[in-house]
Amino acid sequence: MDANPVLAETIRGNWVENRHRGAYVVMDADGRIIASAGDIERPVFPRSAIKSMQALPIFARHAEDRFHHSEEELALACASHHGEEVHVATANGLLTRIGLSAADLECGAHVPTNAAAREALRAAGAEPSPLHNNCSGKHSGMLSVALAMGVPTSGYVGREHAVQQAVRGAVEAVIGESLTEGKCGTDGCSIPTFAAPLRAFAYGFARMATGRGISAELGAAAQRLFNAATNHPHLVAGTGHADTLLMTAFKGRLMQKIGAEGVQCGAIRDKGWGYALKCDDGNIAASQAMLAGLLLKLSDPDAEQRALLETLAHQTIRSVRGAAVGELRAVV
Repeated sequence: MDANPVLAETIRGNWVENRHRGAYVVMDADGRIIASAGDIERPVFPRSAIKSMQALPIFARHAEDRFHHSEEELALACASHHGEEVHVATANGLLTRIGLSAADLECGAHVPTNAAAREALRAAGAEPSPLHNNCSGKHSGMLSVALAMGVPTSGYVGREHAVQQAVRGAVEAVIGESLTEGKCGTDGCSIPTFAAPLRAFAYGFARMATGRGISAELGAAAQRLFNAATNHPHLVAGTGHADTLLMTAFKGRLMQKIGAEGVQCGAIRDKGWGYALKCDDGNIAASQAMLAGLLLKLSDPDAEQRALLETLAHQTIRSVRGAAVGELRAVV
C-alpha cells in the first residue's frame, strides 16, 4: 500500500522537522468525489467528529418530542466542550429536567479543557464531575433517548444496549455502510466507536447537509442538529477552539467537528458537500492546518474567513519566551 501524501509539515528555523501524512475526501450527496488525496477507503475510527450523527436518535426515538430539547442542548449533544460554566449548566439543565443527574452519566469525569474553567474549579476547592467531561452533552442526550425508549438508563454506554444500537443504526443510515463488530473499539467516553472508510463519513455529512439519500425524518433531524451547532458554536467546543472560531466566522455555512487522533469532519452546507480528513499520526494541530488548507481552496471564504483559515493553515511555533521559531503549515 502506498503511503498517504504529506499534507502538513513542521518547519523549525530553516529545516523541516516533521512531515504529517494524511488523507481527505470531499463528496456530494450523490457520491461524487469533489476532491481527495490519499487512501480514502481505509477504515478509520471517526471518534468525536461524528457526534452530530450519534445525536440523531434524539429525534428518531422521539426524545425531542417528549423532553423538548432546546437548541442549546442539541448543540451540546454534538459537542466536545471545554467544561466552561455554560457547558456544565446546559448539560445539567437537561439532566435535571428529565429527572436525572450527573451521577447517571457514564462518561467519567475529567478536569475542564479550558484553563480558566480549571482554575475556577481549583479555586472553589471542587472536584471535576462527569458534567465537566467534554462528552457530557452527548451523554445527556443519550440518557434522554433511553428514557424515551423506556429502557434502563444504567449501562447505556454498552455496545448491546438499546441506545447504542439506535446510535449505530443512525450512523449506518447516513453513511450508507454497515458498521461491523470486526472494526469496533471503545471511545474515550466509554461508548462504542466503529471504523468505516473515510469516504463514508464525508458522504454521510453531505447527505445530512442536504437531506438527499436519507429519510425525510433523518434529513429534518440533521438540519435541526446542524442549525443548533452552527447557531451556538461556543457550545460545540469553547473559547478559542478552531471549531468554534470556524463556525462563528462562516455564519451557518460550515458544520465542523474535530475528533481525537487527527480526525476532522463536516459539511460546506451551501455547497451540499461533506468532508472527512484524517492525519495519520493523530496530530491535532496538523489536522487543523490540513483542514484549513482544504477549506481555503474549496469553501469560497470571504475576507474574514480567509484570514482565520490562513492563521490555522500557517501556525506560528513560539519559544517559551514568545519568539517565533518555526511554523506548522498546510501543504494541501
